[in-house]
Amino acid sequence: MRFLDTTLRDGEQTPGVALTRDKKLLIARALDEMGVSIIEAGSAITSEGERNSIKAVTNAGLNAEICSYCRIVKFDVDRALECDVDSIHLVAPVSDLHIKTKIKKDRDAVRQIAAEVTEYAKDHGLIVELSGEDASRADPDFLKAVYADGVDAGADRLCFCDTVGLLVPERTTEIFRDLSSSLKAPISVHCHNDFGLATANTIAALAAGAKQAHVTVNGLGERAGNASLEEVIMSLEWLYKYDTGIKHEMIYRTSRLVSRLTGIPVSPNKALVGGNAFTHEAGIHVHGLLADKATYEPMSPEYIGRQRQIVLGKHAGRSSISLALKEMGLEADDVQTEEIFNRVKQMGDQGKYVTDADLQAIAETVLDIYREPLVKLEEFTIVSGNRVTPTASIKLNVKDKEIVQAGIGNGPVDAVINAIRRAVSSCAEDIILEEYHVDAITGGTDALVEVRVKLSKNGKVITASGARTDIIMASVEAVMNGMNRLIRVE
Repeated sequence: MRFLDTTLRDGEQTPGVALTRDKKLLIARALDEMGVSIIEAGSAITSEGERNSIKAVTNAGLNAEICSYCRIVKFDVDRALECDVDSIHLVAPVSDLHIKTKIKKDRDAVRQIAAEVTEYAKDHGLIVELSGEDASRADPDFLKAVYADGVDAGADRLCFCDTVGLLVPERTTEIFRDLSSSLKAPISVHCHNDFGLATANTIAALAAGAKQAHVTVNGLGERAGNASLEEVIMSLEWLYKYDTGIKHEMIYRTSRLVSRLTGIPVSPNKALVGGNAFTHEAGIHVHGLLADKATYEPMSPEYIGRQRQIVLGKHAGRSSISLALKEMGLEADDVQTEEIFNRVKQMGDQGKYVTDADLQAIAETVLDIYREPLVKLEEFTIVSGNRVTPTASIKLNVKDKEIVQAGIGNGPVDAVINAIRRAVSSCAEDIILEEYHVDAITGGTDALVEVRVKLSKNGKVITASGARTDIIMASVEAVMNGMNRLIRVE
């Protein structure tokens, strides 16, 4: 079974996403390291900049087959050839709606042009995957005729596109049983998620004979997105016990990379890679986890390269406290655990979000432990205004060594956080700011604000907070608290 990842193209069709050459290269390398078979690096016809990005991917020495999206136009194929790609995803409209509306031709013309362009690409040494766009609304006999013509012209693979997500799993099974038994080339499935069925339809197609699935990291794509790489891979691995050959331990890391580079956050309740997927708070759940992790986790979070997280608040039980302390490597007897539990409950009843850094401070106080922070703030200065690039300079004491650094950003908070990250790069180079959230606790221009952050390092995720009337200082406090916690864990 093969996987064609279209993140680099479909991700750019997500509103608000524009991937630079360097970002595309980073994502392509991560996909290749993960073991993805084919990477659709973009559409060469788009622009000169897009062609430069595709060339960078093709010249990166990756193991994956590198592909470019093409319309059934020879000019598109020529542009793809300029990029030295291995293959093209040649897309022909096959529903009457698309044929009449998009290219204003008839069925016979589509058959002829698709075959001619397929033959042209093959003559120029390309692998061709001939794709039927809007196939789920096409006449089945006409679709098969297009595919048959493509195979005769040399097409290596065929693809069925559910372009607006209208398939259901039962119908998908019928279609792919028929196509896989009647076609003379392997068939792929390309599903969109307009009704939330992209993963289910992709799995159904694979079970019914499809040999390849088109997927995107985090389910990126136009409108509601495409079939999610992580959901398809892990459904096959964990539920169907099928070895995909994908390095599953890289799934979470790659998800976070794509989210960061595209600027598209992952929904907290997103399957597998969402922030809440392996997060527990309710006492009854955590009590079960202490007995057996499988009680409230379908799989080990480490399998996809992440760790479970215990969230504490007024709903937390003693079991939550015990498990959280265990995860932090702290030991407490029954009396100490009860005291920690009472203090956490008190914070929760006051409406406060209890972060990992808060719990650590409470636990260390109760257990009479004092740990000198590895990173301490000495001073910082911010320069910002409507005609100046926000710039921050910062002096830190990092493991008893004074470090001065500067950073710029989109605003003063971004600038000072960038300065901090540069200053601690020697011991915290790979710390990633996953989430940043601000709440005004009191009213007025001098309001007390609470900044909450979520930071990660090598799959370990922690939360921390800071509360000041100065939002910049609150942000610095939150980030420093979180960094100290992560560095100490390491």
